[in-house]
Amino acid sequence: MGLFDRLRGDDGPRVAFFGIDGVPYSLIADNPEVFPNLTDIAAGGSAGAIDSIVPPESSACWPALTTGVNPGETGVYGFQDRENGSYDTYVPMGRDVRATRIWDRVENADRNASVMNVPVTFPPQRDVQRMVSGFLSPGVEKAAYPDEFREQLEENGYRIDVNAKLGHKEDKSEFMEDAHRTLDARFEAYKQFIQQDDWDLFFGVFMTTDRVNHFLFGDYDERPDSEEAELFLEFYEKVDRYLGELRAMLDEETTMMVASDHGFTTLHHEVHCNAWLQREGWLEFDTDDHDELGDISEDAKAYSLIPGRFYLNLEGREPNGGVPQDEYEETRAELKSMLEEMTGPDGEPVADRVVTKEDAYRGAHDGIAPDLTVVPNHGFDLKSGFKGHDEVFDTGPRNGMHSFDNASLLIDDPEAPVTDADLFDIGPTVLDLMDVDYDRPEFDGRSLVKQ
Repeated sequence: MGLFDRLRGDDGPRVAFFGIDGVPYSLIADNPEVFPNLTDIAAGGSAGAIDSIVPPESSACWPALTTGVNPGETGVYGFQDRENGSYDTYVPMGRDVRATRIWDRVENADRNASVMNVPVTFPPQRDVQRMVSGFLSPGVEKAAYPDEFREQLEENGYRIDVNAKLGHKEDKSEFMEDAHRTLDARFEAYKQFIQQDDWDLFFGVFMTTDRVNHFLFGDYDERPDSEEAELFLEFYEKVDRYLGELRAMLDEETTMMVASDHGFTTLHHEVHCNAWLQREGWLEFDTDDHDELGDISEDAKAYSLIPGRFYLNLEGREPNGGVPQDEYEETRAELKSMLEEMTGPDGEPVADRVVTKEDAYRGAHDGIAPDLTVVPNHGFDLKSGFKGHDEVFDTGPRNGMHSFDNASLLIDDPEAPVTDADLFDIGPTVLDLMDVDYDRPEFDGRSLVKQ
């Protein structure tokens, strides 16, 4: 028995999972010269495009991916959720995730899990081997546990996220320099703890990919000869190189998985959903000075939260509900039809489909589920604020947006074929690769490991 075996204290199969937030599989498949390492995994193992969830938003996607269940079970529907029986809203954090994470199942099986930079995990759990929270965390000082781990990260200049505000500048060079610094620091931290080799599950996420996609994906997609497109591909060459180096550090008992939480596509129009509801006579406010959900009038029939979630202002559910309970189905059907018929400036339909809450969500925490969720067509990014907008359609500094389709999944094992898969399949697949027992009905997905 070698030193690493003594450190681990377990000879069972292991998994090293690396999240590449928002990376579409087509980006990898169409650019094998940029992604030689991921292409090699696809050739020797399995890989493909998978579906995300409804809605395809990181704050909802990562809880779903790491639990294997839908938002009706996790209790997290997006970046902003609302309280039951109230117009108060909040930003969901780790303790708002009500379902069991896969690393908790690993720890309950007397195995060790190191969890790094996963969105919606703040504050860090104290019942895992080590954790540094990701997106939405205030900083490493409060986001890492135990203390020794936090000190190691701070000494090495670990960064939780890129400065996304730099992406708003027309010149993207400063933003990309910051993206590279963030990526470099993330890789150095992953490298250190991968090599420490005292874990059974290593679960780390590269969030910077999502940030870069938001500000440069449209350049890559529609202006391939531009300087921005060149910066975009140079960044991804480094992402692939780092993943290749991490892969080389793994032993034969460890399966590497790489996945994104949603796809990405070019953004052409931002769609201000509450402005549209106002224009169509569905949303009213008590005053002209409004900036939050609580400012809506009791005469309002509906409102929207990002991304593309629509709620009826229902009597008995909302504090000042204006839609009677006995008119719920009729009113929802009318709104659904209007959303399906909504078109953009060029006459293209905004919605790929409009999904009812019964079809999208189920579980113990579906009480705050939106009545309707719009999955938009590529190019339409659905926004929802309460300050008001003069126009329903406009553009901003971003030229890339999330997509439901075309998320990525690569598994360095041909015995786990990526076919007809979605985000919910990742959790049970990780557990099967590790030989960790679970009850299959607990998941909305299925394991991809051949039985």
